[in-house]
This record gives sequence, structure tokens and C-alpha cells, in this order.
Amino acid sequence: MRADARRNREAIVSAALELLASDPEASIGAIASRAGVGRVTVYGHFCTRAELIDAVFESALAASERTLSELGCAVDPRTALAELIAATWRIVGRTRGLLLAARDHLPAERVRELHRLPLERVRSLLHRGRSEGVFRTDLSEDWLIAVYYNVVHGAVEEVAAGRLEERDAADAITRVVDSAFAPA
Repeated sequence: MRADARRNREAIVSAALELLASDPEASIGAIASRAGVGRVTVYGHFCTRAELIDAVFESALAASERTLSELGCAVDPRTALAELIAATWRIVGRTRGLLLAARDHLPAERVRELHRLPLERVRSLLHRGRSEGVFRTDLSEDWLIAVYYNVVHGAVEEVAAGRLEERDAADAITRVVDSAFAPA
């Protein structure tokens, strides 16, 4: 890819992240304008809105993975879980609209595929907590990870709908997930 084309693509992805984070329905025209390019240039890089959202979502998740990888691993798995949720919510809080755009424009399998690394982080923590006896073992890891994933995404929906205050979301998620993970 030529240097100018690479710069345009990066500008488009950056502009789309900025706009979609706050407005999941931001138009291609608004994204192009923010990126300093024309709509034709956007469509030259991304044939569809879904392709653009996919690229932006992938970029945002890569950035969040870098942030989450810097988390310390608290000795107590329950404390580590609360820290992971708080850090995750800080990221999600900044990009909530993008998650909604991804949900509306990408296949569910693709959204889950892009969440692979964050979900593996949860799996690792869950596995450690189960081996230390602080997380339940009577339900499968896959089910408990799905609970985690759905509670976080449910909080996004509730904040967007105005039924949950953004400042209360991390605590609400932590309380629900901690309860779901607690030994039976």
C-alpha cells in the first residue's frame, strides 16, 4: 500500500473510531469529513459500512488488549476479576457506541472472534480462580465466560438506553459476575 493510501486508511479508521464511539450510526460522510477525505476514498478502502466497522472494531480491541495486558495480576482472583472489569469498563465506556455499531453491522460470530483475546484473559483468570477454589466449578468455563461477556454487553445496552448510569456500570457488572462466579 502506498504511503498516502496507508495514511488515508489510518485517518479513516481513527475518525470512524472517534465518531462511532459516541454515535453508532455516524454516517460515512461524517467519517470521511472527519478523516479529511471524500466518501469515495472511504469506499475505496472499505467496500461496505460493515467492513469499516470491522476494521475499526479490530483496531479498538487491539488497543484495549495492550491496555489490559498491563494490568497487574492481583493475588486474589476475585480482586483480579474486579480490576479486570473496572479496566474493561473504562475502555468500553469510551467506545460504547462502537460496540453497538459492531453488534448491529457484524455477524455475532465475528464480534465474538474479535473478542478472542479479552475472553482468553477472562478464561485464564476463571481457570486460576477455579483451581484456587474461589470460583465455581459446577458450571462449564465456557458458560461462565458467556455470562461475563453478556453482562458486560448488557451493561452497554442499559447505559445506552438510560437505565443504568455509566458511573455505576463497573460496580454493577462486578457484583453480578462475582455472584455468578461464586462457588455454589
